[in-house]
Amino acid sequence: MNILAIESSCDETSAAVCSNGAILSNRIATQAVHAAHGGVVPELASRAHMQNIVPVVDVALKESGLPLTDIDAIAFTQAPGLIGSLLVGGQFAKSLSVAMDKPLIAVNHMQAHVLANLIPDQKPSFPFLCLTVSGGHTQIVKCLAPTRMEIVGETIDDAAGEAFDKAAKLLGLPYPGGPLIDKYAKDGDPNRFRFPEPKIPGYNFSFSGLKTAILYFLRNAGTAQVYKEEFAATEEARKKFIDENLADICASIQSRIITILLNKLSKAARDLGIKDLCIAGGVSANSGLRKAFKEMGIEKGWNTFIPDFQYCTDNAGMIAITGYYKYLEKDFATLDVPSMARGF
Repeated sequence: MNILAIESSCDETSAAVCSNGAILSNRIATQAVHAAHGGVVPELASRAHMQNIVPVVDVALKESGLPLTDIDAIAFTQAPGLIGSLLVGGQFAKSLSVAMDKPLIAVNHMQAHVLANLIPDQKPSFPFLCLTVSGGHTQIVKCLAPTRMEIVGETIDDAAGEAFDKAAKLLGLPYPGGPLIDKYAKDGDPNRFRFPEPKIPGYNFSFSGLKTAILYFLRNAGTAQVYKEEFAATEEARKKFIDENLADICASIQSRIITILLNKLSKAARDLGIKDLCIAGGVSANSGLRKAFKEMGIEKGWNTFIPDFQYCTDNAGMIAITGYYKYLEKDFATLDVPSMARGF
């Protein structure tokens, strides 16, 4: 059973080929055009997808060693994401499905992030918990089976990835800033500066308060203990403070975000009695999170699983593996299935 998968939820065009659950190829075309704007521009993203999708699919097929005629189904990201970007991948997949007379499989992007943990040989056992962290989502998902999932916790406002990106922007780091915070944090002291941890009940997250704390901390150049506008330092003082303490600031911010994430995951695992834990999503590529997650597993006797880096960010490999499990259940879509900006 061979599946061609297409991912176009945001600013990366990706295609992958999966054969009987094994990923044969996983190609990603990134869009450098957004760097000059400090973030993803939806209109530019959809135009870039239109330019990239044919060559990316062509390369993925060639690398897989399979001709297009051997493909048994077409999987694509239906939701969530930027609607213009989703439409490009969705319409391409639908057209290919019609032209080849092959089944169409609609995949939820967030479900696919969770199932990226089923790609390697060492897989978690069901049920398992997955902490899914990205620029737009932060969730704890209880996975009972490949196609049976339940959200047990999620952010009530901003996502962890957004907190990383906002902090990076406040520090004057170029886009994308999250990986740069991770880079500088390696040389910093995570205990140098203390940021608050939100008191949110249950397994839900909140990062809006942390973002505000970071904003005022940098505005007052770290000199005031109260995060208020009236303590704002001069622009020159702020820049000097950031330049002289960048590594420690990045390490302290990253440490707090990681603590918030893992404290909630640990609570959920303990309360639900689940010992197989996973992380997924773009932020799961963060080296600090990966290290702390593994250390937590060793300390508490839990089994921890992390996808390879290529399956952490947006990629078609995770769409392909999800399509594989949906194919086994004959969960096919019709041509009128809509692309949706929100979902899961």
